[in-house]
Amino acid sequence: MMKENRKTYSKEFKQKAVELSSVRGNVSEIAGELGIRAELLYRWRRGFTQDPSLSFSGNGNKQLSPEAKELARLKRELADVTMERDILKKSVDIFSANDRKFTNS
Repeated sequence: MMKENRKTYSKEFKQKAVELSSVRGNVSEIAGELGIRAELLYRWRRGFTQDPSLSFSGNGNKQLSPEAKELARLKRELADVTMERDILKKSVDIFSANDRKFTNS
């Protein structure tokens, strides 16, 4: 069983395809001329209309605005700090339980 390689398209190609489909209107015909599936061109159009500045970041990864990057970083940091706090709470409980064993004998 051979693995099929995915085609990749440049950001410029995608933008030109979206522009062309907007001008001419017939997405299926344009997709055929460009050698791509119509569904792919529809997806590119949808992505371009949602936020043109962040469209076509490549490899399926959404490009985040600086604010969104900062928010994601802060969420990761909060998760890390919360986990560290929980570990410390458990260790305090363990050590205090051991202290009680030795002092009450």
